[in-house]
Amino acid sequence: MCGSATADLLAGAGITAVGAACVARVRRVRDLPLAALPLLLGAHQIVEAMVWNADGGGVPATVTWAVIALPLPAVWVPAGVWCAAPPRTRRGLGCVLAVGVATAAGLAYVPAVGPVTAEIRGHTIGYASDLPRPALLVVGYLPATVGSLLLSGDRRLLVLGIFVAVGALICWTLWRLEFVSTWCAFAAVCSVLLLGWVRDRPAPR
Repeated sequence: MCGSATADLLAGAGITAVGAACVARVRRVRDLPLAALPLLLGAHQIVEAMVWNADGGGVPATVTWAVIALPLPAVWVPAGVWCAAPPRTRRGLGCVLAVGVATAAGLAYVPAVGPVTAEIRGHTIGYASDLPRPALLVVGYLPATVGSLLLSGDRRLLVLGIFVAVGALICWTLWRLEFVSTWCAFAAVCSVLLLGWVRDRPAPR
């Protein structure tokens, strides 16, 4: 989420380009899901540009935004980390992935039954939905996304996990204050960190 449709569109295009570079540099098939994460983040920004242009509401772009923002990361991130992680850490990550799958099932309820609406609030967009048991779902969402990175057994992914935890808190605070949305910049930095991770991965033997 950026402060305007143009900003979201430009950020989405840039992040998608970084995602394409990540995928192109992959040398291990098992690194591909995590390397492709910036493509999802870029698509998310582009979809939100459509929400801006529609002036919010319950348009299909809003529902698509909710699908990408809510259930997909809860599965995509821990699954990607599990694939890329060394064997010694996969058992613990399997438990985190199971939490992510269960959380995603609950989060998928929102766009499935709706309604999901968006409201333009200055330089931010507020989204509203009937999320069942939001506290429990957040408890599952954070371990699935941030927790999987912290437990990955990879130094660069650990750094990414710390950045995600701190950066998401800052972005969320600025968004809640309706001051300015910085999610697009946050997604861009995450994507660049993932590109660095892909470049430093050793070639398969």
